Amino acid sequence: MPDGTPTRFTDVRRFAEIDSTNRYLLDLAREGAPEGVVAVADSQTAGRGRLGRSWVAPPGASLLVSVLLRPSLPPERAHLVTLACGLAAVATARSLAGADALLKWPNDVVVSDRKLAGILAERTGDAVVVGMGLNVHWDEFPPEIASIATALNIVGHAVSRDAVLDAWLREYDARLSALDSVLSEAVACSATLGRRVRVELASETFEGTAVRLTDDGHLVVARDGAGDIEVTAGDVIHLRPTGTS
Repeated sequence: MPDGTPTRFTDVRRFAEIDSTNRYLLDLAREGAPEGVVAVADSQTAGRGRLGRSWVAPPGASLLVSVLLRPSLPPERAHLVTLACGLAAVATARSLAGADALLKWPNDVVVSDRKLAGILAERTGDAVVVGMGLNVHWDEFPPEIASIATALNIVGHAVSRDAVLDAWLREYDARLSALDSVLSEAVACSATLGRRVRVELASETFEGTAVRLTDDGHLVVARDGAGDIEVTAGDVIHLRPTGTS
């Protein structure tokens, strides 16, 4: 784990309740706020995930955090910022809680294929707001997600949200300062590469094998009965190996 206080994230704003930490920082970004503002909430009333999905967590059960960035990256490389966020969460889960966390492309952190954290990156102008919900301490999950979700207290040691926040900010700051190293770490920490997957895009759905990441962090899938395709965004579902139950 990187030592010291992150130099990038010095303005941390805490809320007992907010509609969305991402929305709050997107508004600040449009007003010209500088890189490095962090919004943390105990509870969100309108938390959002990818593809318009909601993110719901009991107050205090998850680390709900967003950061405002202004990366000097071309749009096609912007996904590296999201990968760096996920890798910081993987490193934090491993070092603090002893959880065997991995990165599921494009933006989930999983333990044994159960979702530990989800990430949503949104752009406005030259700013990118990266939000994360990481399950820290849940007593139980609602029936609809009980089979697919997990939390640090379930897969590792009990830790505080403040400890997770501090460690994650340090890990993220270090990776943002070394984005050229993110791709190799993402490959090493991937739960997706080598797996049979189903890819659901707006225009089509197909199955195949996830074979590699591009230099921009996109996923290359060898489609069944067809050639390789580069996936820049979409839902990627891990499929069980043939013959398993």
